[in-house]
Amino acid sequence: MIRLTSLVATGICLALVSGQSPAEDEIVDLTHAYDEQTIYWPTASGFELHIDSRGMSDAGFYYEANSFETAEHGGTHLDAPVHFAKGRDSTDEIPLHRLVGDGVVIDVSEQAEADRDYEVTIADLKAWERAQGASLNGKIVLLRTGFARFWPDRERYMGTAERGAKAVAKLHFPGLSPAAAQWLVDEREIKSIGLDTPSIDFGQSVQFQTHRTLFEANIPAFENLANLDVLPASGFQVIALPMKIAGGSGGPLRAIAVIPR
Repeated sequence: MIRLTSLVATGICLALVSGQSPAEDEIVDLTHAYDEQTIYWPTASGFELHIDSRGMSDAGFYYEANSFETAEHGGTHLDAPVHFAKGRDSTDEIPLHRLVGDGVVIDVSEQAEADRDYEVTIADLKAWERAQGASLNGKIVLLRTGFARFWPDRERYMGTAERGAKAVAKLHFPGLSPAAAQWLVDEREIKSIGLDTPSIDFGQSVQFQTHRTLFEANIPAFENLANLDVLPASGFQVIALPMKIAGGSGGPLRAIAVIPR
């Protein structure tokens, strides 16, 4: 059962899993802005903003409106299970309870600093549980690799600034190991999972087994998250709401964390 309270943020009343007064909560933006520097997979086109109107109208008032183009998978975005698992949830079908709830941060930034191809292990997940004296069951799991500090430098963030199909083989960044993904599916019941790199699989993956394992179990993923370094290991809530694209395999995501003061 989700207990709802109201939180006024930027003039909008949001429903959160929290018993705290709005004045006591800290809100952390976990989202990179979309612009011409936004990082996409090497084979995808980037974000384009087109100015449709900007200035004074013939009627004498100021009017501004834009249109934009974007691939589903780029910038801070959602991977819906159907992205790698036929018949599983599309973007609009993901139950909201998987996108809102208690969050945790598993910090593997030291390991990722030593090895940019690091894959988060079962031991890393169990170490968090021992340290926190809690289970990952029912949590939104966020993996902090520290790579968000490289954004928007494509070469430092992804391992290459090259574009096109040949660049994919040159990608180097951390991810979640397939074994750890399988353990989460078999041994825990998490809501969703996210991280601060371009993919839940590490950069050198060619089979994308972590995607396939999680998504077959209808567990969505959030990629290219920001500001995980300012979050505690636990004790906060996550709201990760994507653009509701009917039949989509993913989409732009506005994710925030709420930390009770």
